[in-house]
Amino acid sequence: MLYPLSYWGWAVHRIVSDMTRRRQGRTGGAGAPLEPRLLPDSAWIDPSGRLAIAGVDLVGLAERHGTPLFVYDEGHIRARCREAREAFGEGVAYATKAFLCKAMARLAHEEGLCLDVSTGGELEVALAARVPGDRLVLHGNNKSDAELARALEVGVGRIVVDSFDEITRLGRLTDDAPPRATRPRVLVRVTPGIEAHTHEFVRTGQEDTKFGFSVASGAAAKAVAALELMGGVELVGVHAHIGSQVFDVESFEQAAEVLGSFAAPLGLPELVVGGGLGVAYVNGEQAPSITEWADATRVALAKVGVPPGTRVTAEPGRSIVAAAAVTLYRVGSIKELPGVRTYVSVDGGMSDNPRPVLYGSGYEAFLPRATDAERPRSVRIVGKHCETGDVLVGEARLPADLVVGDVLATPVTGAYGYSMASNYNKVPRPPVVFVAEGEARVVVRGETVEDLLRLDV
Repeated sequence: MLYPLSYWGWAVHRIVSDMTRRRQGRTGGAGAPLEPRLLPDSAWIDPSGRLAIAGVDLVGLAERHGTPLFVYDEGHIRARCREAREAFGEGVAYATKAFLCKAMARLAHEEGLCLDVSTGGELEVALAARVPGDRLVLHGNNKSDAELARALEVGVGRIVVDSFDEITRLGRLTDDAPPRATRPRVLVRVTPGIEAHTHEFVRTGQEDTKFGFSVASGAAAKAVAALELMGGVELVGVHAHIGSQVFDVESFEQAAEVLGSFAAPLGLPELVVGGGLGVAYVNGEQAPSITEWADATRVALAKVGVPPGTRVTAEPGRSIVAAAAVTLYRVGSIKELPGVRTYVSVDGGMSDNPRPVLYGSGYEAFLPRATDAERPRSVRIVGKHCETGDVLVGEARLPADLVVGDVLATPVTGAYGYSMASNYNKVPRPPVVFVAEGEARVVVRGETVEDLLRLDV
């Protein structure tokens, strides 16, 4: 059994453990242990293979809080926020769609990031966390009058304009509003025509998309002209976003060149390159760092004449929180189909992580009681929902001594797990805990049956 450790205690032990594993060469190949780099920064594996994060034992957490359970390394999140701020500077915004609760909003704000919100609901969570309105950036391809009016009321820092209909609505709302000391600042979202190498459902920079104004068709130039003529708003810059889970820095460079070529002649002070940086989810996968992404983007923008004084910012989300979390489950059944496969059923599923169903996303799995063990057993990890497609890990590898009742973990689940969770089959959404310096705190309580019935009339 592990007990809470000091920060330096688990940090030093983790360094020693990582060096030992590298010397042993125990990475790569079918059945190999989980690569430690897929775990949160503060992960520490004791000599028996048991895993702690920030000095908190994961098996013990599952016993105390139940499963499924999202566990976030708070220090990991803070480190990525600081890297983003260092790489992109003032104005860089955390994309809250990746994961949002009041604790997360406060953390990002404390670390100097703005918050990118894309609906009225995300806006209200940020405000409830006491994030000032001028530190928020409002997105959305179909903002309602109510959402725009609320943004104007609280003084949102930037509104990213996405359609000609929105320009009309903004014009009406600002014309009807009482005089303000400063005009609302807006960015025009453009589509650079770049097809990022990622899943088609999360590409957003190509011509055929619901987002933004096309540069190639001339719509972007028309939008800029319309906004410059509006007395009620101040056009301060151009925005683009090419997609999510993008591993190829070249895609970002191409988008930056198109965006920069369009924006440079306008002489606007701001340029936002969006988000979408990919992260490694499985053994052997590699992804650029936030710093590498920022450096490549700035070089590409300079090549096409974007002035060095331009405020170039971004909106990282996945790269801030994805690798910060693991999800814990309890194995409920192991069903062997001779000559076919073995199904391992856990007490969550597509309701707490729909990404495998939506995008065919890959994940690793391991037992936190034996984190660095070999994983020779090939299984399919499935949830408890009434869908054949309720698959969490299609081709998982686990230790040979897996048994019913084991705590099973999937790493790199900090982005688009809880935020896309549902109550399908009336399954309550799991709690979320943050761990730091040997302590765990619940930041989102688990839902109850009473919560499921609360809205019924």
